[in-house]
Amino acid sequence: MKKGIHPENYRIVAFKDMSNEDVFLTKSTADTKETIEVDGVEYPLVKMEISRSSHPFYTGKAKLIDTAGRIDKFKNKYDKFKKPAAKEAKTEE
Repeated sequence: MKKGIHPENYRIVAFKDMSNEDVFLTKSTADTKETIEVDGVEYPLVKMEISRSSHPFYTGKAKLIDTAGRIDKFKNKYDKFKKPAAKEAKTEE
């Protein structure tokens, strides 16, 4: 391995799955300004939408998680590009 390319600032960080409120602790270098108290100790907090406790591959349950309304945003954005095929056909006749 090359020396001097790996970070030195590992610390214990709490990761919180926002879809099911699961919290787990692990070492990380992730920067965060939020904190959370776990078992009386305060840790830096990293929020996630999907983790091992909610991902369909690990849970065996398929569910749609659209917390930010991404599908609606996509549909609204590309609605203006739809071709009005039914209206054009009626006006040509």
